[in-house]
Amino acid sequence: MSKILLVEDDDSLGSSLNSYLVDEGHEVKWAQSLEEARSKTGEEEIVILDWMLPDGQGVDFLKELRNDGISIPVIMLTARTDLIDKVIGLEAGANDYMTKPFEPRELVARIRVQLRDYSPSEVVELNEVIVRGDLSIDKGQRVIKWHGKEVEFTKMEFDFLTLLAESPNRAFPREEILNKVWGYENYPSTRTVDTHVLQIRQKLSDELIETVRGIGYRFKHSQS
Repeated sequence: MSKILLVEDDDSLGSSLNSYLVDEGHEVKWAQSLEEARSKTGEEEIVILDWMLPDGQGVDFLKELRNDGISIPVIMLTARTDLIDKVIGLEAGANDYMTKPFEPRELVARIRVQLRDYSPSEVVELNEVIVRGDLSIDKGQRVIKWHGKEVEFTKMEFDFLTLLAESPNRAFPREEILNKVWGYENYPSTRTVDTHVLQIRQKLSDELIETVRGIGYRFKHSQS
């Protein structure tokens, strides 16, 4: 049994999903607004999050979770079909994305996948601090310092830089970076990797991340 926070304002769908998940053996807290979701956040192991809510957008709640260092899986629910909306949700830190209408049993299957891939051992690993020259990355606190000063990073920037800094001698193909940082393989464009490299260089240094022509990027050995 897992603890689920279901954030869905539609009475019919919310009630149906709540009943179905409970019948499957899950413990469910059902919220119908962002305010209610915030008040019920605490012990959940996974969040099922609708995009459009009466007092805002679910993606804003998702960003709040990630900014607070809460890394539990989040599955977005939405009637939106535009690719850009899917990209926005995934870049904000969603682990999966389902377009309405859908079968509840498919949602249950996706919940199982997310819970299988997320384990307490990952949390233990996050307690480590990576030091590369003048750069330090505190994975537990999700804090990056450059020359001793804290620098603000988005979730994706943090995860991207951490991936490269953990293996400073390795060249990562763009497709592998997308899969490991964004969590899926069929991203619409590898240009998002280049954009994030530019953003990280602007915040830290042009010398930290080296472009490997024809492959992708690597953390420069001189900084290790």
